[in-house]
Amino acid sequence: MKTVKISVLVSALFLLIGYSANAQDANTILKKMDDVMYSPKDMTGKNKIVLIDKAGKQKEREATIMQKGTDKRIFRFTAPASQAGISVLSLPNDVMYMYLPAFGKERRISSSVKSQKFAGTDFSYDDMESKPYTDKYTPKLLKTEGDAFVLELQPKSKKSAYSKLIVKINKTNYYPEAMEFYDKGNHKIKEAVYQFEKIGKYWNAKEIKMTDLKKHHVTKMMMSDVKYDQGLSDDEFTVRKLKQ
Repeated sequence: MKTVKISVLVSALFLLIGYSANAQDANTILKKMDDVMYSPKDMTGKNKIVLIDKAGKQKEREATIMQKGTDKRIFRFTAPASQAGISVLSLPNDVMYMYLPAFGKERRISSSVKSQKFAGTDFSYDDMESKPYTDKYTPKLLKTEGDAFVLELQPKSKKSAYSKLIVKINKTNYYPEAMEFYDKGNHKIKEAVYQFEKIGKYWNAKEIKMTDLKKHHVTKMMMSDVKYDQGLSDDEFTVRKLKQ
């Protein structure tokens, strides 16, 4: 009996050690992905946005993006005229604002509406937030698949629109290759595919293709004219600047 108890304890210990190591590996992998996505001190760029409905009909938009550190970002539409000026500002501590030129005023985006789509795209306000994944999610390493790690990400906040994310992360460069998004009913509702390129010493997501699986609608965001480490001021990331 004593031998059996010792055997059970040893087995439990190995399981615990294995779980801790696995959890640490998942955290390390996700942290490295964050480092890839948030390494620059700041960044500016242009975005071409293509919206494709289930019939294949396309609409094009243009936008600019500015980011500083891990928690400040402004995304602003510049064309067509009907969309120009629509902007979203992401700030620390889960603070987000949207500006609609037609109303001439900004509005604070509450956590309860962050699951809604941003300006007719397939990206939600939550997707547009500037915040490291390690701050938002608890990772679990599911498996390795070819040249990628596959992680399950559980939201730390109960207010999240997602029950989980499944992300494939490149083993060599640690950028995300694909993500799957699951609703509170644990149904897969969206998926994103990423294409990265290296600009100078940083990896940049040159294209993100987000697909709404229910509506069979696609949004492609393609970045160009990307510039890094220009010394952007905090003053660029204010509500006053959002309205300009």
